[in-house]
Amino acid sequence: MSKIKNIGVLTSGGDAPGMNAAIRAVVRAAIYYDLKVTGILRGYEGLINGDFIDMDRKSVANIIQRGGTILKTARSDEFRTKEGREKAHGQLLKNGIDALIVIGGDGTFTGANLLTTEFDFPVVGLPGTIDNDLEGTDFTIGYDTAINTVINAVDKIRDTAESHDRLFIVEVMGRDSGLIALRSGIGVGAEAIMIPEANMGVEGLVTRLETGRKDKASKIIIVAEGDDMGGAFNVGEVLRKKFPQYDIRVSVLGHIQRGGKPSCMDRVLASSLGVTAVEGLLHGHTGVMVGQKSGEIVFTPFDHAIKHIDAKEMTPAWLKLVEILSL
Repeated sequence: MSKIKNIGVLTSGGDAPGMNAAIRAVVRAAIYYDLKVTGILRGYEGLINGDFIDMDRKSVANIIQRGGTILKTARSDEFRTKEGREKAHGQLLKNGIDALIVIGGDGTFTGANLLTTEFDFPVVGLPGTIDNDLEGTDFTIGYDTAINTVINAVDKIRDTAESHDRLFIVEVMGRDSGLIALRSGIGVGAEAIMIPEANMGVEGLVTRLETGRKDKASKIIIVAEGDDMGGAFNVGEVLRKKFPQYDIRVSVLGHIQRGGKPSCMDRVLASSLGVTAVEGLLHGHTGVMVGQKSGEIVFTPFDHAIKHIDAKEMTPAWLKLVEILSL
């Protein structure tokens, strides 16, 4: 029989749509299994400072549709130190918290992995990041909403582009991963996609534009912020010199990709994984991330989950698809 009576839950790192749905699922699943739930405000920083609140059914009412996170989130330099983690562990013990559920990305899981290995404390993670760059799950919580936000924004940009015969360079999030750019670029019918995993470079981009249809009323280029050319504004400067005849504009979507109401897919994924995280702890799982692969729930050790998906394996096929569809 499990000795867990009180589960703590926190969100850490960048916020992602669907985090609130995950919090809701954790709280209600814990209550279903007759457990107490303690909310930890502002991630690991709040854990160190003992910034805790009791949570019940009412505290998670009417939040499934809300973006952001009601528990707030923050970076914590102190938690990166052994002393900081010792303080955090002490707060868990002091407040009678027997296990912890963390919602976030690779930085969150790196910290969780240290906490569980250094102090033998039960921790399970939920993949909450718009980047979709974690091993052990087909989709992360927030990714579907983020790419749909990009598509909705670029569809509007294309309306303007077609009205003025313009070439738009749109920068999306993705400092280390081009997965947002890849999927949204295909979804909006982009002429080219520039991502960190595949260095198209100036020559490749110029060739794509020179060999493409000249009678197109608009052209869209999607650039991940971590692309080798240094972002959309740098790409724009290069293309203005190469194609002075084009009316070139740059649009950086920025943090709108993090916000907004989560999509149905993100709400369902967050709800399913949140319940499973509670059940996983009760069945003795620890040091793992809960994910969904090919429709099946799986548990992946933290140290494997944070080894970023190697998008290079899928990139050639996806970029070939872009090339074919941009004719």
